[in-house]
Amino acid sequence: MSDTPTYSRLAIDTRGVAWLTLDRPDVLNAFDDALIGELNGHLQHVREAAERDEIHLLVLGSEGKHFSAGADLGWMKRMVDYDLEDNLADSRQLAALMHGLDTLPCPTLCRVQGAAFGGAVGLAACCDIVIASEKARFCLSEVKIGLSPAVISPYVQRALGERQMRRYALTAEVIDASTAEALGLAHRVVEPDALDEAVDAMVETLLATSPQSSRATKALLAEVAREPDSAATRERTCQVIAELRVSDEGQEGLASFFDKRRPRWAPEPPSTTERSS
Repeated sequence: MSDTPTYSRLAIDTRGVAWLTLDRPDVLNAFDDALIGELNGHLQHVREAAERDEIHLLVLGSEGKHFSAGADLGWMKRMVDYDLEDNLADSRQLAALMHGLDTLPCPTLCRVQGAAFGGAVGLAACCDIVIASEKARFCLSEVKIGLSPAVISPYVQRALGERQMRRYALTAEVIDASTAEALGLAHRVVEPDALDEAVDAMVETLLATSPQSSRATKALLAEVAREPDSAATRERTCQVIAELRVSDEGQEGLASFFDKRRPRWAPEPPSTTERSS
């Protein structure tokens, strides 16, 4: 067994749900190069498993009171002595993390409790769905210490819109949960004690969808966002729906709809006893 400490963990349940968890609660799940390296490795594993149809969706969360306080203080102290090339290499690893999470083929769900500062806002913005506790707080805090939310800016700006991004990236104001929901950074805000229940309910909702069509739809939406109205995009939309209609899952989905039965990928509904427990 390796003596190297680990700062995150990945578990895949029998339903094909991957649970990726930041596990540094003693330092508020702060980022450092070791954690970023671990997360990149986990995401590569999830990507490969999703492409083999072994994973339906990913849930990103963390242990403790806070989602992530941003950059680790020890890591920041080491950065003081980094030269330009060292800083470039370091930043490219973070960029790989954001890009890797954003482009995972399967749906992604982020569970946010407490503070989500700095790079943690980027993690949330890279996920398809964000469910946050009422106690969640988001902050692009970098300009307060002479830095910039540079690497995460494409993803956070996409979530907030350019106008709101300018405000919050330049002021480093704290965004409370209800404001995050209004801005589109969070999709749903719930009481702290209801957070896990809300996440589980969304997992069940996503599990009821076709894995193949979820991946195809996510990929298509990324293409549409890049070039919303072009002949190439219109042709691509036609190709996607035509290919899905003749695919095994498309045929199964249509057949189950007409037969008024559950499609084979959808989990069995819980019994009455399970619902009330």
